[in-house]
Amino acid sequence: MTSLTIPGFDLDAFVTATLAEDLGQGWPGGGRDVTSESVIPADARFAGVMDSRDAITVCGLPIAAAFFRALDPAMEIKILRDEGEQVPPGTDLMRLSGNARAMLTAERSALNTVQHLSGVATMARQYVDAMGGAKAVLLDTRKTIPGLRHLEKYATRTGGAQNHRLGLWDAAMIKDNHVLVAGGVAEAVRRARKAGVARIICEVDRIDQIEPALAAGASHLLLDNMTVAELQQAVALVAGRVPCEASGGVRLDTIGAIAASGVDYVSVGRLTQSAPAADIGLDFTPL
Repeated sequence: MTSLTIPGFDLDAFVTATLAEDLGQGWPGGGRDVTSESVIPADARFAGVMDSRDAITVCGLPIAAAFFRALDPAMEIKILRDEGEQVPPGTDLMRLSGNARAMLTAERSALNTVQHLSGVATMARQYVDAMGGAKAVLLDTRKTIPGLRHLEKYATRTGGAQNHRLGLWDAAMIKDNHVLVAGGVAEAVRRARKAGVARIICEVDRIDQIEPALAAGASHLLLDNMTVAELQQAVALVAGRVPCEASGGVRLDTIGAIAASGVDYVSVGRLTQSAPAADIGLDFTPL
């Protein structure tokens, strides 16, 4: 299959499981594409062109190629655009030729993947661009579709964002419910520090929580749902002691002012939670 290196992601396993789901493996009578088998001759060949109908940031083409090659290892595939490339509507993304049944069977899985990942990458690029010249860095979140986190976080990186935590394992993130049980911001941070956690992100939604969190050993502050004026006040109070991240309710029309407040990071959950699929099509021609 097409080589694609994403830490923690098994491309072959993803392609196999996705095709098995679409083919209905395990269902009575499943395991086949009844439409293609009944309508398309086994030796028929197609040429195909995948193209974008939107202006997009391209993402996922090597994965799409892997779907087609899984069903026809001899399929000729030419990827025409780089991952992360910004292209206008009407841009050809991939050309392929090979067994017609294999193309039709893999088509939906390939398109679904590219449409979703390109949609995520495109939204990430829009948010990065809207931040203007601010020093702040755009972060994604854990608001990902279960089972697709590695791919969606790859897409946000492709669009110009950086990954926040990959999961529950690589940093402590103390939020309001943790604070509620611990009895306060400082106590929650102290418990994480006592447990030997090196990277402790602490959410604060009030200015008066900042000093207790820092004194207890927080290494990163998440400034939750604060106004731009409050963000500026928080940044001045922290004075560079730890990175500051703005989070909560960030929109495309507000991220510029938020990023200009002086924070180091701005996190946006909708990059993976709400990105619309890119309009990408695949047209075939019999050979």
